Amino acid sequence: MKIYIRSMTIGVLLLALAGGCQKPLYQETQFIMGTFVEVKSPDVRASAIVFDEFKKLEAIFNLFDRGSELSRLNDTQKAVVSEPLFDIIQQAQGFYRLTDGAFDITVGPASVLWKKAIASKILPGPDAVAQALSLAGSDFIYLDAKTREVALLKSGMRIDLGGIAKGFALDRAVRKLKDAQIDSALINAGGNIYCLGTNHRAPWRVGVQDPFREGKVLDELVLADRAVATAGDYQQYVEINGRRYSHIVDPKTGYPAQSGIVSATIIADDATASDALSTACVVLGLEKSRKLLSRFPEMKAILVANDGTLYRI
Repeated sequence: MKIYIRSMTIGVLLLALAGGCQKPLYQETQFIMGTFVEVKSPDVRASAIVFDEFKKLEAIFNLFDRGSELSRLNDTQKAVVSEPLFDIIQQAQGFYRLTDGAFDITVGPASVLWKKAIASKILPGPDAVAQALSLAGSDFIYLDAKTREVALLKSGMRIDLGGIAKGFALDRAVRKLKDAQIDSALINAGGNIYCLGTNHRAPWRVGVQDPFREGKVLDELVLADRAVATAGDYQQYVEINGRRYSHIVDPKTGYPAQSGIVSATIIADDATASDALSTACVVLGLEKSRKLLSRFPEMKAILVANDGTLYRI
């Protein structure tokens, strides 16, 4: 039996910064949304703007704060919510339909079961998995765009935004930077990265982590005004009787994804998409991911199979 949990794994790594030294890069890091958020920018104002936006959204989305707006919605099952909460749920529901259910913000109860299994090394029983899965299905979230009312149509179902919140916060923070006329910054939220503009007229450089060798770079990306995120089942998993069980759950089965893909990196124009679709691709596997991403020629993907084979899409 083998258990492996990394408290903070970064799927994309910051490389040595390219560009000249005409102006220093101000750098600051804070722990927000359960991860380290790092900001680099030649504008000293950038960090405060980013951290302020992340903290505002954390107060709304924090599933572990019983007083947060999301927790109140989960408890009451029906509420008129703030614009950010309605927006993120609406976008998540769109990704659910786009991925044929592979990305689902209501799969939280099943995810909790498997995270407990990783920690305890004890597999949940089939009845527990079936019960958790019975509460899932983003089609059972009712949204009224006129009133911003959200209703959870299955009694006991809950929304967990952990698979999309960091990407969403990145996009909102980038908009705040642009409103302040800041056109150069790199924001790294626990491996979800947005590269705003350039670094002294040169693209920002980030590395894709090798899922089989910690700290090793599998590929190098040069990015400007692009987002990148990596999801992988190598981050948290347990091996029991020779079989590997990870924390990424297939919403169709209630069991950890067994798609043959160990790591999925998505490069997109916005961080919300890269965050959600990286998880979806681990669930979908190679061929279904190819089909999904063929609809978005502006997106790029790097998928790593269980045998170490790298696929570029």
